[in-house]
Amino acid sequence: ARVDDRRVINSIFYVLRTGSPWRDLPSRYGPHTTVYNRFNRWAKAGVWVRVFEALSASSPGSMHLIDSSIIRATSTPPVEKGGPDHAIGRSRGGLSTKINAVVDENGLPVRLMLTAGQAHD
Repeated sequence: ARVDDRRVINSIFYVLRTGSPWRDLPSRYGPHTTVYNRFNRWAKAGVWVRVFEALSASSPGSMHLIDSSIIRATSTPPVEKGGPDHAIGRSRGGLSTKINAVVDENGLPVRLMLTAGQAHD
């Protein structure tokens, strides 16, 4: 029996929202392989592009995109406990800072934010 599309969409949103691997999908959403395969099939068929185009056409100005770049931090003296947050964190490559940018549909910046290098988007 085919798994309900609504359940699959909720499953996909769960994975995208939490950043968890497909295999860690809670059992209430059904088999992770079904969700993963449906997500890929829809991506290859252009379903997600059509959904985003329809949503952005019905609500102009609502589309925002996020991107980030990791910058290696230079050696700095230790920060005092309780001191200012310099958005420097330890990641695989050493000390780094992540620059996050949210832009509108025209690529114009809406918000810039610095986070520690190990922070997830």
